[in-house]
Amino acid sequence: MSLPSHQATSLALFCKVVDNFGDIGICWRLARQLQQEHGIAVTLWVDDLSSFKRICPEVDITAVEQQLAGVTVRYWSNQELVFSAGDIADIVIEFFACDIPEGYIAAMATCEPRPVWLNLEGLSAEDWVEGCHRLTSPHPRLPLMKYFFFPGFTDKTGGLLRESSLQDQRRRFQDDPEAVMAFLAQLGVTNTEAAALKVSLFCYPCAPVSALFAAWQDNATAMTCLVPEGVAAEAVQAFLGVPAQAGTARTRGSLTVRVLPFVAQPDYDKLLWTCDLNLVRGEDSFVRAQWAGKPFIWHIYPQDENLHHVKLGAFLRRYSASTDSLIAMSLCWNGAQAGHIERQADWLMLWQSLLADMPGIARASADWQRQMHANGDLSSNLLKFAASVRSEAA
Repeated sequence: MSLPSHQATSLALFCKVVDNFGDIGICWRLARQLQQEHGIAVTLWVDDLSSFKRICPEVDITAVEQQLAGVTVRYWSNQELVFSAGDIADIVIEFFACDIPEGYIAAMATCEPRPVWLNLEGLSAEDWVEGCHRLTSPHPRLPLMKYFFFPGFTDKTGGLLRESSLQDQRRRFQDDPEAVMAFLAQLGVTNTEAAALKVSLFCYPCAPVSALFAAWQDNATAMTCLVPEGVAAEAVQAFLGVPAQAGTARTRGSLTVRVLPFVAQPDYDKLLWTCDLNLVRGEDSFVRAQWAGKPFIWHIYPQDENLHHVKLGAFLRRYSASTDSLIAMSLCWNGAQAGHIERQADWLMLWQSLLADMPGIARASADWQRQMHANGDLSSNLLKFAASVRSEAA
């Protein structure tokens, strides 16, 4: 049986890695879900295979083309490639306004019907996103139309990236103490470290990690901070007193810092599910922390003129699990507070306030998840929109 003319069967996703792991992390999750849950033949074009390999160890960084989890992965080099109409996918996505090859665009214009061309934008809670979602942008020379598609936190956006089985997987894992302990042991975490309050740390180099470590060290609550190798390396090394290599750990006062190997995406989800608090960064781990249902602090990607502080404020105002302590800690962690926080006593006060609120934040996060579920998931919403565009053009 032939498929309806509006039904897409292939998709090309172009990704330029800017934020080391966030860009490719989002694109890799989206590519896998489109293939595994929707049966779409996906080609992922990526310009940095080394960063990709950190979150997907199966990547061959020397391969021009390879198959991974049912997805065709193509190395996107600076070399000018020649394309024909037969090379063009039904849906073409440029992630975060990356400039896809001119030859690919020219070949798109020769296709009948034309592919659905989407610019998948970055995630923001700002009000203007709803008005820009699905806006059109005609090509200045060719008979092509590009559509802006925004992930987001309301039903007037594309929603958040989420696999259909994610919450069931999380519940099964969290309800199995043996599986949790086996996972932590696999990462080198001792039983004593596992019994303490556990925090995962993933941030940009500018985060005030040393100040927070000092507060945690003087706190009465025993804590274990689990940090992937290469993250906050200077502050972690200063705490450890030795190079911050995977497997290294040291306890000072109430705080133990353990350096973990960089893990693949499925294991990073388990790490978020296991910890009591997650410090996350960028967009990919930020979204996964929301689906983990645990308290989290977001380190947002720094932008010129502190525009990221506007985005942070917009999210904190919308996030239903926000408390005064969560807001205060988030602003200080991102350097967005009214006064510069330097004193260890101030950080300790911030931390103790957040610690007292964490059980309530965790409960409120369940309501937030239900709200986000009601908006649908990003990949399904994207395909529905593409189908409507193709149907109108048929």
